[in-house]
Amino acid sequence: MASQRLKRGVRGVMAATAVAVAAVGITPVSAGAQPATASDALKKYNELGEQATKLNEELLRAEEQQKNNQAELDKAKGEVDTATKAGDAARADEEKFRSRVDRLTEASFEGARFNQLSALLVSDSQQDFLNRMSALGVLAMDNGEALEELSGAVQAADTARDTASEAEKRAQAATDEAKKIADDVRKRKDDLDKQRTEVKAQLNRLTTAERTNLGSVGSVPTNVDYPAGAAGAALQFAMAQIGDMYQYGATGPNVWDCSGLVMKAYASAGVSIPRTSQGQAGVGRAVTRAEAQAGDIVVYNGGMHVGMAVSNSQVVHASTDGVPVKVVPFNNPGSIYAIRRIG
Repeated sequence: MASQRLKRGVRGVMAATAVAVAAVGITPVSAGAQPATASDALKKYNELGEQATKLNEELLRAEEQQKNNQAELDKAKGEVDTATKAGDAARADEEKFRSRVDRLTEASFEGARFNQLSALLVSDSQQDFLNRMSALGVLAMDNGEALEELSGAVQAADTARDTASEAEKRAQAATDEAKKIADDVRKRKDDLDKQRTEVKAQLNRLTTAERTNLGSVGSVPTNVDYPAGAAGAALQFAMAQIGDMYQYGATGPNVWDCSGLVMKAYASAGVSIPRTSQGQAGVGRAVTRAEAQAGDIVVYNGGMHVGMAVSNSQVVHASTDGVPVKVVPFNNPGSIYAIRRIG
């Protein structure tokens, strides 16, 4: 494990150095004031990295919303299809029984069916009259009930179809809106990537020490008190990724974004949690800063970033482009938004 961490640490340093060297020769895209010094360049780079992380989470949420709405749309289309078939079947039954009623009605005019007076006139006895009247009543009741039931079935099918059609319209509108959001976020992310490319060109002005610090995993705790259960297993997974590099939208292996790392860490422990940091802010149960312990999910900056507590004083996280997964002080990633405990 020690050699693996060392290898990852070296890899992180080499990656950061490579980023800086590769920046030489890039033609800057004009997008605002340029950093004046190496320190300003690093500060600007970090600021843009934080903005890109926020945009990445917004993009993930929009894509998740779009996926959920598509599932809702598919369900609504299925309901429309089912309701339409039910309505068609009910109307076919109605036609069949209506035809039967029409035949019986026509027969009554031809003498096959009798009214009360004709039944009285042709009856051979009082009992025969009662039998004829009973038969007339049963037939009339059967026809009435059949028509009433069929009418109700058709009305119910039409109502279901109308309801499903409205659901489809709502789902389609929501899907269209989610796509607009995703397209907008992609555009903003593209704009930000152009700005970051411009700043990367300035990274070559950093000192060797600054570049090394940027890509270093720093101090890795060796005496972590892993809790029992899923939280402990998830934390072990996250710690094993120290040295892996950050990449927007990545869920491993070897590259991660912040929420992708936390999601896969808990997945390795058999627990399914949302893909986004905003979604992860709602899992499990809330705990206070004083109660925070190893394995807790720590969400920062209004739900735009997430890490995992290594202890009450440290977190492991995938922070931003050019920086490896590492352990940092608990408050280092930003303003604490939520602390959640699973199990």
